[in-house]
Amino acid sequence: MNTNGSIALVTGASSGIGEATASRLAQAGYKVYGTSRRGTQSGQPSFEMLSLDVTSDESVEAVVNELIRREGRIDLLVNNAGFGVAPAAAEESSLDQARAIFDTNFFGVTRMTRAVVPHMRQQRSGRIINIGSVLGFLPMPYMALYSATKHAVAGYSEALDHELRTLGIRVSLVEPAYINTPFDANLMKPDAPLDVYRRICDGVEQRVKQVLVGADGPDVVAEIVVKAAMAARPKIRYAPGLARRMRLLRRFAPAGVLDAGVRKDLRLEA
Repeated sequence: MNTNGSIALVTGASSGIGEATASRLAQAGYKVYGTSRRGTQSGQPSFEMLSLDVTSDESVEAVVNELIRREGRIDLLVNNAGFGVAPAAAEESSLDQARAIFDTNFFGVTRMTRAVVPHMRQQRSGRIINIGSVLGFLPMPYMALYSATKHAVAGYSEALDHELRTLGIRVSLVEPAYINTPFDANLMKPDAPLDVYRRICDGVEQRVKQVLVGADGPDVVAEIVVKAAMAARPKIRYAPGLARRMRLLRRFAPAGVLDAGVRKDLRLEA
C-alpha cells in the first residue's frame, strides 16, 4: 500500500503506544497528526500535535474539521486515547466513575469514529485502527470496569468493520498484553474504596508491576498498527507479542484450566 501523502490521525500520542505509533507511521510515509489533551509537542519532530479531548463532542468535531481544512482528507484514524484504572473491586467505583471510564475508553472511540467516517465515506477509502487490550477477551479480576470498556471496543470494532468494508473502509482491532509504558503512572483510583479488598488489590497491583518490568515496549504495538494500516487485506483482530499466546489459551484451553491460570498468575486464592 502506497502511504505517501496519506493523512493519519493518532489520538493519545503524547507518550507510550500513541507516540510510538505516530512516529512509526511517519517513518512509513504518512503525514501524521497526533493528539493529546494538552496538545503539547511530544518531542518527536516527525509529527505535529493537536489539542483534543475525546470526551468532548465539540473538541472532536473541531480537530477533525481542522484536519479536513488543512489536508482535505483523513486516510487513517488510530483510536489510542484512554486511561487505566488501578486494581480495584467492581463495587469500589461509583456509577459516576464507571461512566467516566467508559466516556474516555469507549465513547471516545465512538466520537472519533463518527466524526471521521463521513469523510472516509466520501473518499470511498479509509482505515480505522482501535487499540484494545487482551482484557477485551480475557478476564482480569479487580479490573472489571476497564475490562468492560475493552470488551465494548472489541465488539464495536468487529461490527463496524462489517458495516463499512463495502464502502472502502476497513476497521482493525489491536489487542496488546502487558506493555511497558508510562500508562500506569496516572491510574484512576477507586472513588468508593473498601477495606475488605485492600490487601488483595495491593497484591494484584504489585504483581502487575512485576510483570510490566519485563514486558515489551510500545514499539511492538506500533509495528502491528503500521502492518494493519498498510495491509491490502487487513485482519479484524491483531494480537502483538505475548497477546498471541494468550489468545490461543483463551481459544483452546479448557475453561477450568484458564480460570485456574488467571488466579495463579495473580496470586489469588483458589
